[in-house]
Amino acid sequence: MRRRNWIAVASAEHARRGCAASIGYMQVGHGKLAPLKRIAAGDRVVYYSPTVVFGANDHFQRFVSVGIVQPGVPYAFDMGNGFVPYRRDVAYVAAQEASILPLLDQFEFVEDRQRWGYKFRFGLFEVNDHDMRLIARAMQADLVQLGLHIQAV
Repeated sequence: MRRRNWIAVASAEHARRGCAASIGYMQVGHGKLAPLKRIAAGDRVVYYSPTVVFGANDHFQRFVSVGIVQPGVPYAFDMGNGFVPYRRDVAYVAAQEASILPLLDQFEFVEDRQRWGYKFRFGLFEVNDHDMRLIARAMQADLVQLGLHIQAV
């Protein structure tokens, strides 16, 4: 079975919360279920954060966390005050936050350099192994743990 690669979008504050938990998790689209159904166990996910705090305009523009989606289905989680988002469990690997800016000209998913941020508006989108490997290297993540150490020929 082929592993897929996903870029999820959230503020750094929210993305960091997911990888700091005892059992890592991901949420996308303000807790929507449908996007999480597209993701399978074994897929890789990296969080891109346009801002540090949700709703801010601070141009953070960094990859914050990277990991592997764990077995199981999306599940509802009560965060209080009537907010019950859907989550998937993720095993995050040790990584450093990394700016997207030096990578823009190397990404295959960037079709138009002037509009590179367009795809991020969807909150979750798929990228190929080449692009995920670029991100993981920039984050100094363990490529073996992520299953990205062997390049396809």
